[in-house]
Amino acid sequence: MKTAELFAQKTVFSLEVFPPKPDADESVIYDTLEQLSDIEPDFISVTYGAGGGKNGSKTIQIASDIQHRYGVESVAHLPCINLTKPQAREILDRMQDAGIENILALRGDRTDDAAPSDFRHASDLITFIQENYDFNILAACYPEVHPESTGAVDDLKWLKYKVDCGADHLITQLFLDNEYFFDFHEKARIAGINVPIEAGIMPVTNKRQIERMVRLCGVQLPKKFKRMLEKYEHNVTALRDAGIAYAIDQITDLMAEGVDGIHLYTMNNPYIAHRIFEAVQNLITVKNKVCD
Repeated sequence: MKTAELFAQKTVFSLEVFPPKPDADESVIYDTLEQLSDIEPDFISVTYGAGGGKNGSKTIQIASDIQHRYGVESVAHLPCINLTKPQAREILDRMQDAGIENILALRGDRTDDAAPSDFRHASDLITFIQENYDFNILAACYPEVHPESTGAVDDLKWLKYKVDCGADHLITQLFLDNEYFFDFHEKARIAGINVPIEAGIMPVTNKRQIERMVRLCGVQLPKKFKRMLEKYEHNVTALRDAGIAYAIDQITDLMAEGVDGIHLYTMNNPYIAHRIFEAVQNLITVKNKVCD
């Protein structure tokens, strides 16, 4: 099923996982998926290789297994920064043959040793997919503005362009202050971006993790969040539980404001995903009954 169709029926709750590293035990990801499938998410997305690796064969296999082994819809990530069109076609053909219907089309992180590419932006890949395939296309968006953008107006202009090129459904980068999402969502609608926008939520469970995300994505840390880090940074269990509670508060607030969906970055941790889902499950159920 194409993920964009889900939003007409319900408030969507989805998860993200990443493939194991090349030298890791592959059974671990299937143990994780076994536990995550108990949540019965609307879909599970799979990042492209460990840490943005170039080899996406595991992504395709895992995304296919999510559908056929666990009966959950899947989304395969595809970054295009190092791809030629023939390489992209080969990967897309393999995804199509594996029965995958949904692709998260991404540019990917620029690197100093980037290979020659036929795609400078995610919009180039979206156009290529739209012209040659029948995939449902997802794209990323940034409530706090893309780090390389010149400003919010410019960022929305290019996001609108991605949607016009064929993106059917958007998922946000993580954010820790819901006001950024609400402001972004309102401006996106004014700009004519009318596809579903899922809020990406990452439960922060260690200080090093959030420092990396701040560096990569420019995420702003609210005072409340900073106080939480300072108070619990030396207690692993307490920080984990505080991070879970913070994510639950975010989701509760987003649900009250009528968010299209929640996309939970699980970091392959079923315990945290279950804790969060159990806390918000009734909210989702009630909201979907009201919509019915």
